[in-house]
Amino acid sequence: MPCLNEAETVAICVRKAVQFIADSGISGEVVLADNGSTDGSRQLAADAGARVVPVAERGYGSALMGGILAARGEYVIMGDADDSYDFTNLMPFVEELRKGADLVMGNRFKGGIAPGAMPPLHRYLGTPVLSFIGRLFFRSNIGDFNCGLRGFRRDSAIALGLQATGMEFASEMIVKAALAHQKISEVPTTLAKDGRSRPPHLNTWRDGWRHLRFLLLFSPRWLFFIPGLVLLIVGLGLGAAVALGPVTIGGVSLDVDTLVACGACVDIGFQAMLFWLFTQVYAGSEGFLPTEPKVQRLLGKLSLERGLLTGAAVGLAGLVGLIFSLTYWQGQSFGHLNYEHALRLMVPSVTALVLSCQLILGTFFLSILGIKQTRHVPVGGTATLNVSDDHATTRRL
Repeated sequence: MPCLNEAETVAICVRKAVQFIADSGISGEVVLADNGSTDGSRQLAADAGARVVPVAERGYGSALMGGILAARGEYVIMGDADDSYDFTNLMPFVEELRKGADLVMGNRFKGGIAPGAMPPLHRYLGTPVLSFIGRLFFRSNIGDFNCGLRGFRRDSAIALGLQATGMEFASEMIVKAALAHQKISEVPTTLAKDGRSRPPHLNTWRDGWRHLRFLLLFSPRWLFFIPGLVLLIVGLGLGAAVALGPVTIGGVSLDVDTLVACGACVDIGFQAMLFWLFTQVYAGSEGFLPTEPKVQRLLGKLSLERGLLTGAAVGLAGLVGLIFSLTYWQGQSFGHLNYEHALRLMVPSVTALVLSCQLILGTFFLSILGIKQTRHVPVGGTATLNVSDDHATTRRL
């Protein structure tokens, strides 16, 4: 149990957990990860039968990780010390763990939420939206991403390398377990109105954003690739149609102003897809995201030379377009232009030049990301540094 000034409820939570362990015949303990309480919570918990572990670094995630590292059991069940979770009914979690699950999530929406136990904004918007995003991004079947009552194998949790210090720790555990292909299951659980007279530590907007930010950062496919691909397809498709002449859709005429917007969509979309590639190379080399075989095959086909040649070809096409634009302007004696005609050539040409720069600079940056540093230590000598390409992933960049 993480704890920060929970004197009103910590003792009853510990007693319930101790009683469950005794009634179930389980060899276990109750660990209170105290995050700097000043209201007597530590002594109350110890008197109720808990082993108190002080955790100096502040934050919900820090307290939980400190407790997990200090725990002595094979399985760990974590839950808040505010008397909102039912510590007398933890056997469903234990049974799933005994069946081989690495992580067992509680689902408050299936088990029941008491009146006043969850703010309406959390119940009907925040938690459902974050859970939907988590399922979409990480192909998980978890219905309640933010449930604080969950069980897991201690060694499996430690192997994930959890680092979040705040409330987003809850999402980090699920995301990294899903990315590591651990076995995740879910059981119904209840949520009661907490027994505290003070407001909870949770901050709706701040902690909600931290959860969402974490989900986005660990899913570069949805953060960069898919939005970029959509923008690129829309920009190319609609732009190609408008470049030939005005397009009327449902009484709305799309002309050169739409063409300018399409050019921006193409450039932004392509840049987003480049960021996806950058992230894949960096995250793979640093080890905080698993490598994707399809991406590795794509990177294996890329090379600095191919990127430079492709960028040069696209840039040449844009340059040719600008020359034709200049020739058209010369034909008008460098006077007033028919902008509807001139922009149909100028906008695609400028878009191609921007794409050319993105390609050339992007392939150089991919090559830099693909450089590996290895140290060679000769016998009886000093270490020397050798810089070479990463032959495992970006060998040809």
